Amino acid sequence: MTAAYADRHDGGPGSDGPGRSSDGGRGWDASGWDGDDGPGPDLDVAVVGAGLAGVGLGARLRRAGRTGFTVLERADDVGGTWRDNVYPGVACDIPSALYSYSFLPQPSWSRVFAPGAEIHGYVRDVVRSEGLAPHLRLGTDLTGARWDDDAATWRLTTSRGPLTARVLATAVGRLSEPRVPEIPGLGTFPGRVFHSARWDRDLPAGLRVAVVGTGASAVQLVPEVARRAASVVVLQRTPPWVLPRGDRAYAPGEAQPDRAALAAEAERLFDARIAGTRAEAELRDRAQDHLRAQVPDPALRELLTPDYAVGCKRALFSDDWYPALQEPHVTLEPSAPVAVEGSTVVAASGARYEVDVLVLATGFETTRPPFAHLVTGRDGRTLAEHWSGGMTSHASTVVHGFPNLFVLDGPNAGLGHHSALEVIEAQIGYVLGALDHLDATGVPLEVSADAEAAYTQEVDRRAAETVWLRGGCRSWYVDERSGRLTLLWPGRAAEFRARFATFDPTPFEGTRIRAVGRMSGDR
Repeated sequence: MTAAYADRHDGGPGSDGPGRSSDGGRGWDASGWDGDDGPGPDLDVAVVGAGLAGVGLGARLRRAGRTGFTVLERADDVGGTWRDNVYPGVACDIPSALYSYSFLPQPSWSRVFAPGAEIHGYVRDVVRSEGLAPHLRLGTDLTGARWDDDAATWRLTTSRGPLTARVLATAVGRLSEPRVPEIPGLGTFPGRVFHSARWDRDLPAGLRVAVVGTGASAVQLVPEVARRAASVVVLQRTPPWVLPRGDRAYAPGEAQPDRAALAAEAERLFDARIAGTRAEAELRDRAQDHLRAQVPDPALRELLTPDYAVGCKRALFSDDWYPALQEPHVTLEPSAPVAVEGSTVVAASGARYEVDVLVLATGFETTRPPFAHLVTGRDGRTLAEHWSGGMTSHASTVVHGFPNLFVLDGPNAGLGHHSALEVIEAQIGYVLGALDHLDATGVPLEVSADAEAAYTQEVDRRAAETVWLRGGCRSWYVDERSGRLTLLWPGRAAEFRARFATFDPTPFEGTRIRAVGRMSGDR
């Protein structure tokens, strides 16, 4: 398998039309589902989202012989964040060798840190090689999901009509809904204005560009934009810690790094996420050495030095961020924008900048995912209401009051030191085990309130010792209302896999039980 599929495929992974798959899986046409009119739901599993989590789950379902599933995707292509983010310089910030499924590794990445288009191509390759096209429904929004307790079924509404499913698995990710700041006058800006995840592909060279934000996207795009723009101003609210990247192209025929060795190295980085440890101090020294080596001007270096612990916010990796900020046509504005007046961006410092383009590298809605408003559980409460004090779960995957719901890449399912695929693959294993249990018992699975509360307490206790809560910063890892760490797993990836890559029915005992028959039709 090669990433060249992104270039050679004619119409995207769903171009063959949904129809019926050769293995008997149900498809969809414009009038609705073409399954029989029997008593069972239309689908065994409805998966929402065709990014790395949704496509990975689909691949594993197929490999397990399960064909009665479909993957709903609101966009016209698969790939999730790697489809949406096409800004110049977009790339993985985890070594490429760790950024593919362990059951389907990509053996020929072009660089140490793969470009975004190459990762997108890999996801499309997986769709093709795993035969997922008949199971995809692209251009289909989920507009609502409600648990029907009497039928023990999820009733979904979509932009293409209603359907029912025994199991609902959300795989919408944390970086799917851009966060747009409320800046007075922003809507009246006469030039081009867009979020970094909605990049204007027709942007010409030679313009005056303002970039709002200094997070992961900005650190990647600013050096590239500076090569084409007449001028660039970077509006910085808080400076990031930046570590050396060491990216390079692989030579033709060069062996890829050993995945296991890279994984072990990544795991060791978790020690630096515990506040007050020697590992944390060593990581800070490394970041400060990188800053001193690349920024000789002490005044600029002071503006670029964070006042919080390394890793409290997302640690960034770049060898060209600091050099780009020292280009003669690039200005670092050490304050946030407070107003837009015509084509003028006004900073909190009082500085004013005339620009033609305004790029909002301002992150995403992470701790309060919009999809949670669409999902209604057993007692008529939405997932958003259940999460009003911050996202909670058991095993970072199941939620009390929401039977047969599995949330991938959701509460405490991220890693601040390793590849996201480590947790995603464990969650997929958990879902597959749960499906086997459902087949055996015919009883809906609802985790107990006690199990969810105990897991939440464990996460909170362990998070209290980390730089994410003790590092002195505000970050998108932490729920802004409750102050709880709700995005990251406060432990090592190996521990998460050991505990949650297989399904344990014990936390589900004692919940309300309703016996139902198995779904008719496809497994």
